[in-house]
Formats: sequence, structure tokens, C-alpha cells
Amino acid sequence: MKRTRVRFAPSPTGPLHMGGVRTALYNYLYAKQHGGDFILRIEDTDSQRFVPGAEQYIIEALNWCGIVPDEGVDSNGQVVSVASEKHPHAPYRQSERRAIYRAYAEELVAKGWAYYAFDSSEDLAARRAAAEANGQTFIYNYETRVSLRNSLTLPSDEVTRLLEETGDWTIRFKMPEDRIVVMDDLIRGHVEVSSATLDDKVLWKKADELPTYHLANIVDDHLMEITEVIRGEEWLPSLPLHYLLYEAFGWERPRFAHLPLLLKPVGNGKLSKRDGDKMGFPVFPLNWVNSDGETYRGYREDGYFPEAFVNLLAFLGWNPGDEREIMSMQELIDAFSLEHVSKSGAKFNPEKAKWYNKEYLRMKSDEELALLYEPVLAAHGVTAPHDYVVKVVGVIKDRATFVADLWTAAPYLFVAPTEYVEKDLAKFGTPENYAMALEALESGADLEEYIREREWPMGKVMNCIRLALTGSGSGLGIHEILSCIGHEEALRRLTNLGSAIK
Repeated sequence: MKRTRVRFAPSPTGPLHMGGVRTALYNYLYAKQHGGDFILRIEDTDSQRFVPGAEQYIIEALNWCGIVPDEGVDSNGQVVSVASEKHPHAPYRQSERRAIYRAYAEELVAKGWAYYAFDSSEDLAARRAAAEANGQTFIYNYETRVSLRNSLTLPSDEVTRLLEETGDWTIRFKMPEDRIVVMDDLIRGHVEVSSATLDDKVLWKKADELPTYHLANIVDDHLMEITEVIRGEEWLPSLPLHYLLYEAFGWERPRFAHLPLLLKPVGNGKLSKRDGDKMGFPVFPLNWVNSDGETYRGYREDGYFPEAFVNLLAFLGWNPGDEREIMSMQELIDAFSLEHVSKSGAKFNPEKAKWYNKEYLRMKSDEELALLYEPVLAAHGVTAPHDYVVKVVGVIKDRATFVADLWTAAPYLFVAPTEYVEKDLAKFGTPENYAMALEALESGADLEEYIREREWPMGKVMNCIRLALTGSGSGLGIHEILSCIGHEEALRRLTNLGSAIK
């Protein structure tokens, strides 16, 4: 049997969308489950859309998620350009492979599966405008190609001259005229498409000496011995062309699987940055600053754990076939199958994303969380003994979704209040309540028992103490606070409250 080899082949045109990360994840899970290889290839043939920094963003995002390529990226996080034993198919950046593609495009011309096209962009624009004026759509296909400027209609000497003297010609695929393309998808099953509905796609462009996605994709997948192509459903319309390209070359096809879209939380349509901006959640794994200085929020910077983000993505369109929702990377690898991937789009739920993070936060040991929390404390100008931070984390972690929430939940465990919520001070900070609270706390006895024995109003006295400890009438249980800050600090804070009571 062939060794399983899959690839993730993003274009460096901006930050990697979480849908792209999910595609990478599913490829990675599939490769690891089958004992195969996960390859990263950068498809940068569209030079006009190339964005500086996007390639490194892709690599950093995958590393943060624990999706580490077996091939294509070196130990320094750089895309490999020179072949070696570990990276035998280098270079893995398509712009560095440009020399190989023209020969394959010319091979298709020689076999009668492609032809040279000399139509200028102005000519084609005029054709489209004329068709639109008649309520039609212009398509470069088997019907229209016979009346256009290409090697199918021009004399051979004219073709030779144009190839030598002009610099804006292309090589187009010659789509069969009357053919039912029969395909199989590992997720969607049997698919049939008539070639009459398809156009003659450009495969290679003289202007920049670069292939289009369709040719480069097929050639590279063949040369890199890819056995399964697992990609987003937006590429499903390209599947007939890709099937026919493999046939034209006489190559064995990989198996194909087209993943469902990630859908917006409300309404219909693909999940976009605009949805995230509107509803207050990120759609990218890491922060990204665009050329205008605008920051796109990332899950990492928003405080999500990478394992929570990965778990969330895995379940957007797939399930293990049982009731499990929390699964480690190894558990995902063991359980993953394309058969359990949904055909329909998966709606993203931002609240579910938070739920995953909360669950992973709870699963971390107090020691782990303390180490993560200490930089947050430092950012607030607070230093505390490590053992004390560990103790505090154990008390409050059930109240947090993110590590930063540990501070929001109970800053008073580290810093005594200097101000009091005005309405709570008026309600609970009366001289009578204060006198009872001070006596109860000074006694050193069990507070509730002491108050109950004297038949004092429990709520008023206890909330007066809470006001002293936290600065408001809400917060952790008083016994939880006392277990952290201690009796002496509590008395000091109650004394401070006395100074604020008129």
C-alpha cells in the first residue's frame, strides 16, 4: 500500500481564517491516524494578491495549534527551498517551482488537451459586455473557442509568430465537448457533471511565467505523491477539471474529500471577519495587523488555549460518533474519520468556543494556572508568593473562562479595596452593622454561629464584612476570602471600612 500523504496548501494572501486552520487540522488528523505524512505547501502563484508576512503567520498559527508539518517547513519555521532527505520534494513554495510548470502545460497542448489562447483582456471584456447586453453570460468554452483567437482557429504559422512576438498569451485547458465527468468524493459520495457546463480554464500565463492554481495544484500533488486531497467545499466546482487533468496526464488520481463550510452564527452564509466584528469574537487564530494598521483579533491573544481552539475546530463539521466533546489531540487522531464529516455547513457558536476554553481551564492543575496567572498579576503591578497564587487559583478557577478572568473575578484577594460601591456602602456600611461585624470578626469564632447566637441580622452583618473585604456587596464567599487573605488582613480591611463610614 502507498504511504498516506496529505497536504495543506494555503495561499499567503492575508491571515489564515479559522476555516483554513480546520482544513489543516483534518489533514493532520487523517495523516497521523494512518501513519502518514502531513505536508505544508505554499501556493503563492497569484503574485498580485501576495501579502508580506502572511506565510510566516500561517506557520506560526499551525505551530500554536500543535499542527506541525512533517514536510515543507524546517526546524526554524521556514518554508524549505532546497531538497533533502527529510524534505525530498523541495521547494515547497510554488513561486520557486515556476520552472517546472510550463513543460507540463506544453505537454497538454501536445496531447490535444490544451491550446494557446491569444485573446487580450480587452477582447474578452468586450465579449462579456456584448453578451450581457443580450441578457447572456460569456463563457470561454467549446462553443465560443471556435470564434476566438487561439491555436484552434489560427493558422500554425500565425500561432508560431504570436508565441514568439507577444507576451500576454495563455495556455487553456480544452474541455471535452460532450462528456459526463464521473467523480467520487469521500464525504459527498458519487458526483456527475456534464462538461458542457464547464469553461476552458487558463492553466499557464506567459505574462508572469506562472501557472494558475489548477495546473500547479495538480502537478505538485502528483510530484509530491499526495494520496488524499482534503480541502474546503469552495473547491468542489473545480473537481471535474482536476479529474480531467489527471486523465489528460495519464496519472493516478488521489482521493478527494471536500469539507463543509463554516457558517456564521446567525443567518446563512460563510463565517467572515465581519461576523466576528459584529458579534465580538475572532475568526483568526492569531492577531493580524493589516497594511492600514487595523488589528484583526486572534484566539491566542483573546486568551484561548490552543487545545481548546483545536477541540472546537474539530467538532465544527465532525463528531466521533459518541457523546464525547472534550478530546485531546491524540484522542482526535484515534477517532477521526472522513465518514463522520458532515456534508452540510457547520454553524459556529461563539458561546461554545468559550465553553471549550472554560473546560480546558478547569482541567489545568492549580500549579499550571498559577504560572499562567502570574504574568497577568504582574501586568496589574501585583507580586505575590507563588504558593499563595496557587492557593488563590484553586479557589477561583471555577469562576473563570480565561486566565485574565482570574483577576476580574477577585482582585481583592491580592489588593485591599480603597473605594466602596456607593449603594452597597449606604446599604450595609451603617454604624450598627459595622459594630456587629467588627465584634464578630474580632472574636475569632465561626462568624455565622457567632451572629446567629446573638440573633443579629445575618445578611446585614455578613455583607458589611464582605463590603470591607471586597469593596462591594458581592464576590466570593466570605469563608473563601478569609481562607486566602487570613484573619489579620481581614481585620485590617474592616478597620479601613470604619474610616469610610459616616
